[in-house]
Amino acid sequence: MSLPRPLDGLCAIVTGAGRGLGRAEALELARLGAAVVVNDYGQPGRDGSGEASAAPAEEVAAEIRAAGGRATAHLGDVADHQQAWELVELAISTYGTLDILVNNAGILRDRMIFSMTEDEWDTVIRVHLKGHYNTTHFAAAHWRARSKETGGPVYGRIVNTSSEAYLAGSAGQPNYAAAKGGIVGLTTSTALALAKYGVTANAICPRARTRMTEDVFAGFQEPADGTLDALAPEHVSPLVGYLASPAAAGVSGQLLVVHGGMVAIVERPRVAAKFDAAKETFTYAELDELLTPYYADRPRGETFAAAEVLGLKRE
Repeated sequence: MSLPRPLDGLCAIVTGAGRGLGRAEALELARLGAAVVVNDYGQPGRDGSGEASAAPAEEVAAEIRAAGGRATAHLGDVADHQQAWELVELAISTYGTLDILVNNAGILRDRMIFSMTEDEWDTVIRVHLKGHYNTTHFAAAHWRARSKETGGPVYGRIVNTSSEAYLAGSAGQPNYAAAKGGIVGLTTSTALALAKYGVTANAICPRARTRMTEDVFAGFQEPADGTLDALAPEHVSPLVGYLASPAAAGVSGQLLVVHGGMVAIVERPRVAAKFDAAKETFTYAELDELLTPYYADRPRGETFAAAEVLGLKRE
């Protein structure tokens, strides 16, 4: 007789689950007992180029079923409002419930801010930020309706995907960094809005070697001895499984960095210094006298040096 698993009887949606992080997350949720709707638009280019294909989602769903789990593939663009609704409806109609939403889908169109085109900006914001909003909107509406029907809290978990590009900046990714920052704001707002319905919402900043990050981690060598790569997506997926589980009922509105056997809980921004005007309001001269020496004594960019604090050393 098999032992009960923490996600038995629950249904999860994982977007962008045909490859990389999303695939690892879908497999982990299935291993923990959830039925998984594997969403992926299936375009081969990490910039969102190429023909859409059901193959990546179908392959992951087949892998879950071959291991004894339950899975359904969904080919759809979560940045399209209607298709995001269809994704949520597919989960509910297939498994009778939706309990977990993991938003992972994204693309890259890197460029310096002075070279970026309007389309490069709009497309990345659309896929990352609007894609997160669309699925969250329909899942939240479903949980709210269920809560009103039952007269009490329901089971609902949202795990969103942000990035250290938001925390520490990324010079060649202003669109991506802005979208990932927006996702954190969306997450904390959602956590507050859905708390009374029993639903949690958290965001992770994963660091992993995937198709999206092949350039970023090109200088970080994979282990040659067969041990698990410190940048393997499998280091990230257990945290997603935990945040999706009943054990994380008291965890909401949080941002967590995860990679290589490490989880760091990120505090919300705190006031680093405070200055009061000598009179009713500041003058230019007074601000110059107070702020210029303050910043002169601090290393440039110190406030957002999260990547250095968390550590990432090249081999």
